[in-house]
Order: sequence, then C-alpha cells, then structure tokens
Amino acid sequence: MDVRWVEAFLAVAEELHFGRAAERLHMAQSPLSQTIKKLERQVGAPLFDRTTRAVTLTSAGHALVPHARRIVEDLDLALRATRAGPGEVYGRVRLGLSGALNHLTLPPLTRALRTRHPHVELELVDRVTTEDALGMVERGALDVSFVGLPVPGTPSTRTISIERLGAVVSPDHRFADRGEIALPELAGEDWVLMPGQSALRAVLLTACQAAGFRPRIAQQVKDPYVVLSLVAAGLGVSLAPTCVRPIMPSGAVWIPLAAPAPELRSALLWDEGRMTEAVRALLAVAARVLPDPVRSAHEPS
Repeated sequence: MDVRWVEAFLAVAEELHFGRAAERLHMAQSPLSQTIKKLERQVGAPLFDRTTRAVTLTSAGHALVPHARRIVEDLDLALRATRAGPGEVYGRVRLGLSGALNHLTLPPLTRALRTRHPHVELELVDRVTTEDALGMVERGALDVSFVGLPVPGTPSTRTISIERLGAVVSPDHRFADRGEIALPELAGEDWVLMPGQSALRAVLLTACQAAGFRPRIAQQVKDPYVVLSLVAAGLGVSLAPTCVRPIMPSGAVWIPLAAPAPELRSALLWDEGRMTEAVRALLAVAARVLPDPVRSAHEPS
C-alpha cells in the first residue's frame, strides 16, 4: 500500500470534500478520486459514500481512520529518527494510567520526559486497570502502563510507590469524625469498588477477608475518582491509598485504618520483547524521577 494513498484517504476523511482535499494535497480532483478508488480496491470495501450533496465515511472508512493516522505519524517519526543527532531519541510511547491514582506519579514523569527527550511523543490512555494493562501491553496496544501489584504471570515491572490504604466515608457517616477505623468495623457497610481485576480491588477484598468479612458491593465503577464521588454521595464506603487525600471530592472523608493497614504497591509494567528506544528512554527517566521505594527506604539520606 502506497503511503500517498493513505495520506489522500486521510485528507478526504478529514475534509469530507474531494475538492478541498485535492487543494490541501496540491493535486487535481480527478487523480485524487482515482487514488481513493485504488485504495478501496486494495482494502476490498468502499471507504466513502458519495452523493452529489455530500461525502461521508462508511463503516470501513471509520475503522481505517485511526490506523491511517498511525501509519502517517509513524512514518514521520521514522524519517525524523533517521536524522537524529547523538543522544536524540525520536518515537512514541503509549502509556496507560488509571487516572486519580496516578496524579502524583504521572506529572513528574511527563515533565522530566519532555525535558530530557523532547522528541518522544507520549500518548496517554486513561482508565486502564491492572487487568486491562496486562492484556493491552501483551497485544502491543500499550507500551508501558501504571499498574498495581501483584500482577499474574512474569511481566516486566518495577515498583514505584507503596501506600497505606485508608477508609473513605461520606461526611454524614457515623465514623466521619473518627481519627482511626479498624477494618472489621466496616463489615456491615455497603461498598463502592472498581470492577474486574483491578489491583486496588484485589488488595481491598483480601484485606476484608483477613478481617473476617466479605464486603457487600453496592456500586462498581471503573474510574477511581468516581468511586470516591459515589462514597461522598453516601452510596457506600471504600478504601483508597494516601495519594488521593489531596484530591478528595467535596465531602468525602479519608480516615486512617488501624494497624496492620493494607498497602497498595504501584509499579510500571512493560514488555521486554517490545522495547524501543523511546520506551527505554521513558523507563530510564522513570528510574530517576520515580525511584524504587523499597531501595530508597534503605538508602542513607
């Protein structure tokens, strides 16, 4: 497939007008139409519905758009990489994150990467649970992801934080003014959790089981900040790591758990078999700005 065909397809897909697309590509309309027909023959499906009044994408056209953009972007990165000077890294890293749970780790990483490697493009993918990350990294849909530990199998990971979990309750909850809560005291409550196999959910369920009860789940939502918002609205209680305390939604109350409090271990996950220079650059930056908390705890100050 000629990359010029892909560029012609994107121009028409974005303009939805053959005349404007031809002007944008500095070519006549007839050769552009012929190029699109060649691409459609190779794809084996029509990409546009054409009438005298409008041009619209077919379902096949819609499906092709993101892949066509990736082809053009990757070619541009490849060309720039061939012209890179010593120490310059070009490329793209697709980074998965859960959202609120990464608000302390994502900003320093992105700032440092932009400063050290300004030609590495970062594509962020939000609302990625640990279960999502494992599959997406394995398929190549993500290059690196923030995850919680443990993760099944033997993927490449590096721990970046260890945080105690605390209870989160609504402002009118009977425990809202307490300085500390023992986990068994929450046995009779409704709970708001993340669904699936998120690491936070796994740690929470394991801690509750060790405390002698199984939580009664009232609501399940994928966004960790929405979990906190539903707790603030009085729909149940939950557990959350210390990192969320500065960004709690209005009304939600975070209360320390009595020892031994469960801990959430967070890490970066990647696939050694899919390493690129851009991924290596990001991991090297992460090692500096997000050091191993276990090793750091034993290093002299």
